Amino acid sequence: MLEINNLHASIQEESILKGLDLSIPAGEVHAIMGPNGAGKSTLGHVLAGREGYEASEGSITLDGRDLSAMDTAERAAAGLFLGFQYPVEIPGVSNIQFLRAAYNAQRKARGEDELDAMAFLKHVRQFLDTVGMGKDMLHRGLNEGFSGGEKKRNEILQMLVLQPRMIVLDETDSGLDIDALKTVAGGINAMRSPERAILLITHYQRLLDYVKPDRVHVLAQGRIVRSGGPELAQELEAKGYAGIENAA
Repeated sequence: MLEINNLHASIQEESILKGLDLSIPAGEVHAIMGPNGAGKSTLGHVLAGREGYEASEGSITLDGRDLSAMDTAERAAAGLFLGFQYPVEIPGVSNIQFLRAAYNAQRKARGEDELDAMAFLKHVRQFLDTVGMGKDMLHRGLNEGFSGGEKKRNEILQMLVLQPRMIVLDETDSGLDIDALKTVAGGINAMRSPERAILLITHYQRLLDYVKPDRVHVLAQGRIVRSGGPELAQELEAKGYAGIENAA
């Protein structure tokens, strides 16, 4: 579903990704782990098409379509979802307004009719229990005054509402207590499907205790330097990244 070949990217003239290769088939959950500064978050921003994070070399395809030829909105409409490490607050825009705008924009891009306010509210409410959110949070400003755990659960709510085909979650587990971690993991597991792929970007193995990946990749110095099964995450947790960075 997602195919990345020889990907290079620089931020403010600093080379970050240096020939990254990655292939994620439909139906699989892959995890990328690595030390600070390895390029994990940069990869997520490049995939989403964030301004200033364009690829300088290499190719990225989603379902065989060239992502580099699409702007950010077109990538979202094609089914790509990025959950942020640090979700932003948008005062004055309610959570429900934001969700409905995003959902209807994607329906419109697919040639489908938009949902009215009542129909959309019914659609959203079916996911609230999964992420442990009350109805009142739908009418608050987007992430405004939310705790760190509430912001991350709200990212998972967005994912559940939009039902994307390719999910990229950038350190969704950071800053979560154990209860919030289990809730977030439950939402991720609810999205596992033969027609969907998930990429988890994380520092730690603890999320992978609850969302078991099919493959684990180590990103160091701008490229994938090692891949393996779930046991690789346990090895990294025990031994750290020093040896892998030296090898890279």
